[in-house]
Amino acid sequence: MAKYIVKRILSAIPLLLIITIICFFLINLAPYDAIDSMTTPKMSEELVQMIREKYGYDQPVYIQYIRWLGGLLNGNFGYSIVNGTNIFDDLVSRIPNTIVLVLPAYLAAYIISIVLGLLAGSHKNKRLDKIIDGYASLGIAMPTFWVAMLLIYIFGYKLGLLPILGMHTVGVDTTADFLRHFILPFVVLTLSFIPDNLRYVRSSTITQYSEDYVMVQRAFGASKGEIMFKHVCKNVLLPVITKLGMALPTLVTGAVITETVFSWPGVGPYFIKAIQGMDYPIIMVVLVLSSTLVILGNLLSDILYCITDPRIRKMR
Repeated sequence: MAKYIVKRILSAIPLLLIITIICFFLINLAPYDAIDSMTTPKMSEELVQMIREKYGYDQPVYIQYIRWLGGLLNGNFGYSIVNGTNIFDDLVSRIPNTIVLVLPAYLAAYIISIVLGLLAGSHKNKRLDKIIDGYASLGIAMPTFWVAMLLIYIFGYKLGLLPILGMHTVGVDTTADFLRHFILPFVVLTLSFIPDNLRYVRSSTITQYSEDYVMVQRAFGASKGEIMFKHVCKNVLLPVITKLGMALPTLVTGAVITETVFSWPGVGPYFIKAIQGMDYPIIMVVLVLSSTLVILGNLLSDILYCITDPRIRKMR
C-alpha cells in the first residue's frame, strides 16, 4: 500500500502545477485589472504606471506567474492589494474559525445521515422511507442562504433567542457566548450537509437488501436486526467511510455562504470581500488552496478505502 500512496502523491504534483496555471491565467483573463482597485480615474497615467511597476504588473504574464508560484512554494502567499495585509497571516487566523464551525457540523450531519439512510433503505417505499426521502429532496432543493435567513428571522428577529452575527459579542469572550453564536450557523450547515450523504446511504442500503446474501440469511431465519447490523451495515458503511476523505476541502471552503450570511470570521467572508474588491492575490491563493485540498481529499479517500477493504489492499 505504501507504493500506491507514493505513486498517488507523485501523480498529484503535476496536477497541482496545472491547477496553479489555470487559476493564475483565468484570473488574468478577467475583464478588470488588479490595478483598477487601487486607482481612480483622476490619477495621472504616470502615477498609474508607477503603481503597476510597484506590484510587478508591468511584467509579462509568464514572469508574473513564475514569481507568484515561487512565492507559494516558499510559503509567501503575498499581500492583499486592497488592505496590504499578509495573506498567509490572514488565512492562519481565519481557517481555525472555519474548521471550528464546519467540522462539528459535518460530523453531526455524517452520523445523522447514516442513521436516517439506513432506516429509509431498510423500509423502502414505506411511510418512513417516504418521509426521510422527502426531507432529503427538500433539503437539496432549498438554498443554504434561504435557510440561514429563515432561521435568522425566526430565532434572531422574531423570538430574539439567539445572536445572528459574528462569533462573539463585542467585549465578551466566554464559552457560553460563543455557543450562542455557534448554534444558528451550525444548524444551517448540518441541515445542508445531510441530504447528499443521506441519499447515498439510502441508495447503498437498498442495493444491499437486494443482494442474494440477504435472501439466504432470511431463509436461515435471521432477524431483521441481525441482517441489518451484522451484514448490511458493514457493506453500506465501507464506501461511506471513504467519503470522510472528501470532507477535507469542505473544512476550509465548505461554508462560504453560511459564514458570509452570519458574518462568521472565517475564510468565507474573506474570500467574498476579495472577490468584491478584485483582490486577485487573495482569490488565487484561496482557489489554489481549495483545489489542493480536493486532491488531498481524494488521496485520503483512496487510503481509507485501502485500509477498510482488505480486497482493495491486496489488489494494490
